[in-house]
Amino acid sequence: MAATEALNLDRPVKAPVRPAIAAEKPTLIGLSREDMGKALADIGVPLKQVKMRASQLWNWLYVRGVSDFDHMSNVSKDMRELLKRHFTIARPEIVEEQISTDGTRKWLLRFPPRGAGRPVEIETVYIPEEGRGTLCVSSQVGCTLTCSFCHTGTQKLVRNLTAEEILSQLLLARDRLGDFPDRDTPAGAVVPNEGRKVTNMVMMGMGEPLYNFENVKTALLIATDGDGLSLSKRRVTLSTSGIVPEIFRTGEEIGVMLAISLHAVKDDLRDMLVPINKKYPLKELLDACRKYPGLSNARRITFEYVMLEGVNDTLEDAKELVRLLKGIPAKINLIPFNPWPGTNYQCSKWEEIEKFADFINAAGYASPIRTPRGRDILAACGQLKSDSERMRKVDRMALEALMIANHGEDD
Repeated sequence: MAATEALNLDRPVKAPVRPAIAAEKPTLIGLSREDMGKALADIGVPLKQVKMRASQLWNWLYVRGVSDFDHMSNVSKDMRELLKRHFTIARPEIVEEQISTDGTRKWLLRFPPRGAGRPVEIETVYIPEEGRGTLCVSSQVGCTLTCSFCHTGTQKLVRNLTAEEILSQLLLARDRLGDFPDRDTPAGAVVPNEGRKVTNMVMMGMGEPLYNFENVKTALLIATDGDGLSLSKRRVTLSTSGIVPEIFRTGEEIGVMLAISLHAVKDDLRDMLVPINKKYPLKELLDACRKYPGLSNARRITFEYVMLEGVNDTLEDAKELVRLLKGIPAKINLIPFNPWPGTNYQCSKWEEIEKFADFINAAGYASPIRTPRGRDILAACGQLKSDSERMRKVDRMALEALMIANHGEDD
């Protein structure tokens, strides 16, 4: 199905199930150039060829998006056979693909167990907007943070995703959207970045990215490598609930945009909404934000604030929010709460959200109100959850997905 045709569908569709990644073979996806070179040397590639071969493979994997060694036309047949015997570059299995009436897409992906007992599943969501396309990527299967308003928090952590599994979500999305060059494009040809369907990437799917720091770091450095997938670091946003010790490292070692799931302006309420606040309270969190490397008016921190009726949506809350963020170059994204089965919260009334936004704007902070997207396929903010809960199947149609768009700069 062509991407342009699929985006016009007005109902969810299922994608054909494809074979899962062969678990017995290591993958080349998600390896740094140095580690890829070591892997090639380990299977007998002559040392004098290692750097050249690694560069060659990097181009095929991340510029051209190849997922089959046989499609690497400028690699000798003997070398392709050697690579096939030892490695895989296959995509994850698509269990289900749904396409919303507004063009939002949600993929349910399956990965090998890798210590979890059974294969695991995660969700990835794509939201097209005018002038950009944002991909929401998961970093863990489940979550440990148990935020009371978030459906993902009701799913216990199964395991961390590997760098390959994080990166594969981006590769697969670009496959499905026709976002890689045609296979017959000459090797080494200059491929323009303009016109891409995936322009922005947000680490806001399942899990807390900073509890899987090393794998997230590796994946994002590959995603932003200028000789490969080439996403701008200003168009990649990592969202955290407030793992203070890793916030500085994120700016220093990865250099992407930062988003904070704030949701409350007082510690007692945030302790309930975002329990990690008991370990890293607001003062520590905001001090870490002020020290974020590269912070400026051109590289603002985004603060996520879900609007909960009668909980955090008063004018007094808005005033305290402005006071707390004083001196931090920031944007405040107001997120209308998306209900999910079993929740005790309700979305704030629209007029209350607008009053809140007007006060924030008048104080000098951009405060866009998030337009819910993908509700007809259960793909709205704060609702992502997969079937991999305690390694048992649950009713997939009762599950929902998270997507937060409008992050990163339009550089």
